Amino acid sequence: MRSVRLAPGSRGRERPAQMPAASGARALPWLAGVAAVYAFAQLVLVVPGTGLGWDETVYVSQVDPRAPAAFFSAPRARGVTFLAAPVAALTSSTGVLRVWLAALSGCGLFVSLWVWRRLLPVPVLVVAGALFCGLWVTLFYGPQVMPNLWVAFGALCATGCFLRAARDGSDRRARTGLLLAVAFTALMRPGDAVALVLPLAGAALAVRAWRRPAVLAALAAGVVLGGAEWVVEAYVRYGGLAARLHRAGEIQGGWGLRLALGHHVRALQGRTLCRPCDVPWRHPLTAAWWFALPVLTAGGLVVAARRRCLPEVATPALVAVCVAVPYQLLDYAAPRFLLPVYALLALPVALFLTAVATTVRPPPARGVVRPLGATVLALALLVHGGVQYKVLEKVVSRSGDSRDAFARVVGELHRLGVRPPCIVSGTEAVRIAFRAGCASRQTSGHDGSITAAELVAAAGRHPVAVVVSAGRATPPYARGWHAEPLPPLPGEPAGLRVHLSVPPASGGVRRS
Repeated sequence: MRSVRLAPGSRGRERPAQMPAASGARALPWLAGVAAVYAFAQLVLVVPGTGLGWDETVYVSQVDPRAPAAFFSAPRARGVTFLAAPVAALTSSTGVLRVWLAALSGCGLFVSLWVWRRLLPVPVLVVAGALFCGLWVTLFYGPQVMPNLWVAFGALCATGCFLRAARDGSDRRARTGLLLAVAFTALMRPGDAVALVLPLAGAALAVRAWRRPAVLAALAAGVVLGGAEWVVEAYVRYGGLAARLHRAGEIQGGWGLRLALGHHVRALQGRTLCRPCDVPWRHPLTAAWWFALPVLTAGGLVVAARRRCLPEVATPALVAVCVAVPYQLLDYAAPRFLLPVYALLALPVALFLTAVATTVRPPPARGVVRPLGATVLALALLVHGGVQYKVLEKVVSRSGDSRDAFARVVGELHRLGVRPPCIVSGTEAVRIAFRAGCASRQTSGHDGSITAAELVAAAGRHPVAVVVSAGRATPPYARGWHAEPLPPLPGEPAGLRVHLSVPPASGGVRRS
């Protein structure tokens, strides 16, 4: 920490100088470098061989002209489909879509860090970006058609723009950036946008110097603009906003006074979705960084108080806590849910780690490395990086195996004559149907979109395939249909079968 001496004869003691912010020319190559490494790491470690997950398939099917759209349930928002649309409209290649999103997520990281260049020094931003990108969950979801990482970028941008606009009422770019970042977040996930805006609005009202009507207006306008599509769709498709919110709560298991911390810890072992989250905690080392996160954040707040940049560090920490709270009210967990939290907390953590590794000196001298602190920190980060890589490797491998398994199932259905136009229902209908070019329809459950009578009527017009897991009873309407075994799927190791509305005959299913 450096200090400034008052002029001779002036009152007061030495006071700590405020941490210098970064100039654009100095920040550009460093932040661009972090973003480029992040995108490149995705291309090497994640993109090759990964297939579309269940949620991804739902999102992509909304904008892919080659397959009918899957049922779009009440909790979902269409923001991420807009990111996938330019590529999905041109090609069905998952690899091309992955490359596009990897490049796009690299740009998203750069923009979200660039906003902070006037608030925190370059080394802190570089370390924060590296810490966030080094998590397996950040790497895995970079090229995926899922909204949570984009919420993280939006929250990071919005918080930085808020601080700049609140401190300087003449900073119109910051106000515009705040509005756009909040709107972008609301477009991706309206609930997360509300959790983002509430603490920012509270901070603007609590701190007298930040009480700027234009800032509050930007927050409100961002939520309204970004959430408008979700609200309009609520009235068009779900019977109103209240009905959609109620249905969304039902699908997500309802809201209650729960503490899902244990679920999130177990999910860090490589579970992309932990529901029900009753899996054993076999690999505690995968969550070591998670338990260290509150301690490192507290250390960052202490350093920020000493260096007179507490608002720049406390505000993202406050927002992170508020964004995390709703996900503690669910009875399940997924690592991607807390990506916005990790992105925001990366700032105070990075400040603390840079303070451990270096000593700040007065200008024009630069910081000096502390050998002991830097060595210990480097070893800890090396172990942390190794653990993250091993988890990522397992998750990517599992995704590749799943892609191959679904390809075998679809190949078998094609052999049996199930080709467009067609309908698939039952177990894993969404992913099977999308890959086969069919429509996916369920007669019950959260994705119920057709009655049994309507499905039977559709079977008179084109092939209908009902996939049934081992040990599950065949639906009454399909008991007289022709049954065939199918190759196993992840979670369905043996006994998977399909009931066809018309039996195979000389090259395909006969159409009535």
